[in-house]
Amino acid sequence: MAPRATVLIVEDDADIRELLSVSMAGENWALVQAKSGEEGLAFLAKGRADCILLDVMLPGIDGFRMIRKIRETESGRGAAIIMTTARGEESDVIAGLELGADDYVAKPYSPKVLVARIRSALRRQEEAADAPGARAQATSWRQGSLSLDSERHEAFCGGEPLDLLPTEFSLLRHFISRPDIAFTRGQLIAATKGPDYPVTDRAIDVQILGLRKKLGEAGAMIETVRGIGYRLRAAK
Repeated sequence: MAPRATVLIVEDDADIRELLSVSMAGENWALVQAKSGEEGLAFLAKGRADCILLDVMLPGIDGFRMIRKIRETESGRGAAIIMTTARGEESDVIAGLELGADDYVAKPYSPKVLVARIRSALRRQEEAADAPGARAQATSWRQGSLSLDSERHEAFCGGEPLDLLPTEFSLLRHFISRPDIAFTRGQLIAATKGPDYPVTDRAIDVQILGLRKKLGEAGAMIETVRGIGYRLRAAK
């Protein structure tokens, strides 16, 4: 049976790479191991990964710089990035999320929990691609200077293409397809990550902040609704 997905493990500790490989042995995934950021990027230059487990403290290119480089590659742009590191301070978590990581797991972690998070990330990708009736639904929207085409995975502001990370794109699609509706942070997490996904409200605030910055003046269309969450104001 062909592998359902490819998981790239970028970790310099050989024991941890082995532990992760053993923990994932029962999954139908193709596993690729890299002991440095350079090795991980070399793989992405010729192959693709659906999910990337990325350590922060790497020799050479560290994990934070790696996120930027991964998102610049065609094969890594849409991959789910889960950071695995001993640096669990809030500032490090926020930095990783702002750079484009989808999740952040502090060491020591449970391999079973990590595998569950990988399953969740891959399941969201599959559901987005294979949802019944998806073709029959609207796939493009426009509000003022903003436009988005989910099938082409393109978004524009004032006619200029937007370079959005996967979570930012999902947030904008959720907002622009439902203007003037206020969503709680929990609803936004469920819409972009799936129900019961272990992400804090603070993580969504960081993603909204990053999206607003990329939208420039149009970022003001995403309003904070006190006591509730956020909404995108419909263009008049």
